[in-house]
Amino acid sequence: MRCTNGSGSRPARETQRTETNDAKRPIAAAIRVTSGFATLPGSRMTDVYDFEPKTIDGAPQSLDAYKGKTLLVVNVASKCGFTPQYAGLESTYRKFKDKGLVVLGFPCDQFGHQEPGDESEIKQFCSLKYDVTFPMFAKIDVNGANTAPLYRYLKKAAPGLLGTEAVKWNFTKFLIDKAGRVIRRYATMESPESIEKDIVKIL
Repeated sequence: MRCTNGSGSRPARETQRTETNDAKRPIAAAIRVTSGFATLPGSRMTDVYDFEPKTIDGAPQSLDAYKGKTLLVVNVASKCGFTPQYAGLESTYRKFKDKGLVVLGFPCDQFGHQEPGDESEIKQFCSLKYDVTFPMFAKIDVNGANTAPLYRYLKKAAPGLLGTEAVKWNFTKFLIDKAGRVIRRYATMESPESIEKDIVKIL
């Protein structure tokens, strides 16, 4: 298997960190779990590095591990007309990874039921079909009541056409610079190759 998760392990629920002014005050034991992500009561997200999604193998992976990297976050699907973009994403990743680029793939089944498999099936597909080596994460929702916390943050930071926040389809892309700032959202039809010129500027 070449398809990797965020740390070499598997997908996880995103966990929001708890901030408190009282270092001696114990963190609440109760954790509310929604849509594959755990959130601590009273927690507050401040930047992309505060999120902790699960990898494709089920292990928590803090995005803090990617500080100082240029990130391209993509919601992916295995049975979509745009699925061949996996090849472009892998090519772009291999071309620029030594300069600090990391592609993060998040499977999603919200668009035409085009990601019906579980994480094991998704991992096998992207490994065998496209030889994917960039980090892959757990299946998530990117719209609606159960939107993954990371995607709530990304959509607010980089709205789409006319200020709409909803992700319109598979293979929507978010480019994040080395300081954790969300630079731009790219629509499905914008291929990985077509946005390399923007990636190069912030490596």
